[in-house]
Amino acid sequence: MGGTFVLRIHFSAEDLGRIHLAPGPDPAWEALLSLHVLGGHDSDIGVQRWRARVRASLHPAARPLLHLAPPRGYSPDFLTPAGGVTDPEAGIDTILSTSRSRLRTDVATLGQERKLPSWATALATGRPAALRGLGTALRRYNQQALCPYWAEIRAAVDADRAARARAFLAGGTNHLLSGLHPTVRWDPPVLQIAYPHDQDLYLQGRGLRLVPSYFCRGTPITLRDTSLSPVLVYPVSRRIGSPGQSTAAAGAHALARLLGRTRAATLHMIAGSENATGSEIARRLDISPASASEHATVLRDAGLIHSRRVRNTIHHTLTPLGLELLGSQTGPAAATELLARQDAGCR
Repeated sequence: MGGTFVLRIHFSAEDLGRIHLAPGPDPAWEALLSLHVLGGHDSDIGVQRWRARVRASLHPAARPLLHLAPPRGYSPDFLTPAGGVTDPEAGIDTILSTSRSRLRTDVATLGQERKLPSWATALATGRPAALRGLGTALRRYNQQALCPYWAEIRAAVDADRAARARAFLAGGTNHLLSGLHPTVRWDPPVLQIAYPHDQDLYLQGRGLRLVPSYFCRGTPITLRDTSLSPVLVYPVSRRIGSPGQSTAAAGAHALARLLGRTRAATLHMIAGSENATGSEIARRLDISPASASEHATVLRDAGLIHSRRVRNTIHHTLTPLGLELLGSQTGPAAATELLARQDAGCR
């Protein structure tokens, strides 16, 4: 990668066995990276349309986020907490519970690169009013900029996850890592990525969480603070259409016609959860435990999911055939929205 800066991620043998692929889009990362797009000048036509819509109607309460997440340079690491929380409200709660030392450090780092408004000082010290304002801004932004497009975001990420699963099955970890992005070079035990600045990330047995992202643009991205839980966010193919008229919704309807609305939603929920039990399926889809069990049985008999007992609980995961089915759909994620509008807090 001559002539460019490089992010070098150093793996140990232990780390190679601790690579985790996020179960779906991470709301915090999508919020942060979409803010980068909102404040930038991306030439992608689909994103231009999204940016024009959101810029024209962005609620004043959400505008302070543009100061925290500029299109270039550093954005505070606390805005994308570790753990891969898939529920946006829980993610916001995690952000608002950030320690004062972390707030102070991250805001100071941002202040070294650009002039900050006066309220940033109050946020850096963890003042309750400033934190409430941040919470309001994040919720407003989520509802306005992400929620209407979440079906397409989810569909694109699901399709990428299916592709990564196929890559892993075909060639193991080497194939998975080398195919993440055109700027990536896997030279074991170091993953090298073209980057805005030189950075080394030593995993040291902590493993690596891979997060496919709709709004990630250019090269993959990681956190500035290498002491935090290691993560690599990388871009997926993206195309945003108009809410209610997306190809994602069309694909979801096709999948729902094939399996039935509730069964399609069950399959999608299993794909997007790290804790897909019968009770969780029933809770998320607002159906009875008996109905959840029946749908899981049909999907298992069709070879789309695998079920295993852990103590007294049955856990469900997709089989390669299930991954292929979701990956072949333009937008299976919207099937869940047809039932309960659960994704991204869109109710």
